[in-house]
Amino acid sequence: MMNLQEYFIRIGLQGSFDKPDLETLKLIHKRHVMSVPFENLSMHCGERHILDLEFTFNKIVRSGRGGWCLENNSLFGWVLREMGYDTTRLSSRVFNSSTNAFSPTDSHLVHKVVVDGKAYIADVAFGMSFQMWEPMELVSGKDQHQAAGVFRFIDKGEKWVLEKTSRKTKVLNPDFADSSLVKRQETRTIYCFTLEPREVEHFSEANNTLQTDPKSLFMNKSIVSLQTAAGFRALMGWTYSEVTFKPEEGVDVFDLRNIEDEEKEQVLLEKFNIKLQKKLQIVSNKTWYTL
Repeated sequence: MMNLQEYFIRIGLQGSFDKPDLETLKLIHKRHVMSVPFENLSMHCGERHILDLEFTFNKIVRSGRGGWCLENNSLFGWVLREMGYDTTRLSSRVFNSSTNAFSPTDSHLVHKVVVDGKAYIADVAFGMSFQMWEPMELVSGKDQHQAAGVFRFIDKGEKWVLEKTSRKTKVLNPDFADSSLVKRQETRTIYCFTLEPREVEHFSEANNTLQTDPKSLFMNKSIVSLQTAAGFRALMGWTYSEVTFKPEEGVDVFDLRNIEDEEKEQVLLEKFNIKLQKKLQIVSNKTWYTL
């Protein structure tokens, strides 16, 4: 039996939160991304990412794990509906910077939430420096300033596009000065979406492909990231990163280092509060994905 209070405890909140207003939506959105990691570790532990709400609730809320977008955002959508929000499940296609094109399939799940007549997009599961901390108003061309940078939606007619302008990067470790993990473009396209409502079954094929296709990003890189009060932490393959947002200086500071195999369990526990039940086989092939 899924329980809202258990979820609130998982994201570090106390109270009933029985008023579905914008202030509460912003609060739970931010607490989620700072408490629940974006991660694909199950598939690298010999397990599967299962598209089932009760399974996901037990995994994230009761077992202290994170999940990728189809898990995190499915859970968050349930929370919103239970709290009485007017919410609609949407599908999106992630932009691949190496091919300069959107993915051919709907692989990312987000939510449209209407509060006091205004529509917002809530997305608690993109991770890294592209993670919005608060829901964004669905208005075309409006710069929306958040901790990670300036996000904006662009209405292209047949679809909406999310993009973000970042600050310059400052890489502390000279060994990573030219790393492909560090984003170079200041303005990046993140994903596109339509406003057509989707049932969760719409994502079944993508859920399978993401963890079986040899070309899938998630097959080629084990990933975990968690937002912090100052930025975010990430373990991408063997590279552990701590990124600090410094808007007052106009930079994001990247502190990267490679970890050893014997460190991985300690790093997961101390930095992401994750304790795995099965042994993690870290995968670190080169991909287009960046911090």
